[in-house]
Amino acid sequence: MTNEEQEIVRYTANQRLNHWLIALSFVLLAISGLALFHPSLFWLSNLLGGGTWTRILHPFIGVVMFVSFFSFSLQLWRENCITADDVEWLKAVPKVISHQEAGVPEAGHYNGGQKVLYWVLIVLMLGLLASGVVMWRAYFGFPVEAIRWASMLHALFALILVCAIIVHAYAGFWVKGSVRAMTRGTVTPGWAWKHHRKWYRKKLRDSSLK
Repeated sequence: MTNEEQEIVRYTANQRLNHWLIALSFVLLAISGLALFHPSLFWLSNLLGGGTWTRILHPFIGVVMFVSFFSFSLQLWRENCITADDVEWLKAVPKVISHQEAGVPEAGHYNGGQKVLYWVLIVLMLGLLASGVVMWRAYFGFPVEAIRWASMLHALFALILVCAIIVHAYAGFWVKGSVRAMTRGTVTPGWAWKHHRKWYRKKLRDSSLK
């Protein structure tokens, strides 16, 4: 049996494409958002064709990211339901960071930290959409006071989102073999056994029933 035959499918081509569309949208939104956030960063607007185009494109790119994200998250919500094992996993995070396996519950498709991030991202996306709609004066006519509050909340949600994505990206590179899951769609049995043992056991059971 070749190595490719032994590899386990973790993400489909559609899921990977969706994920990278979200990532591209996030980068464009971060750049355009920073350009609009403070005059000292306005030069970033040149990357999207100038200030006018940045103001026009930012909300539309936001809608693309929101739709892509929720399409992706709907496919994965069952795997992200938090269980008692996930709570115990979160309590054992110091052991996980120090690469200790003793006392760390086996993880399913996602571990406790990934599941918490999943739900945090959902809340942030909803907050960004709601505040963004209030701020979108080209199509909506909310009172000035509401727009001011929405602007502050939008900036806060965006800041937390950037921090969350930094953690997500760092974890992806920190756990060797994780990035491969989103580029090639597969992981090795060794990776699955080490990081998501409960999910790996389920994969083996499912394959034995076929």
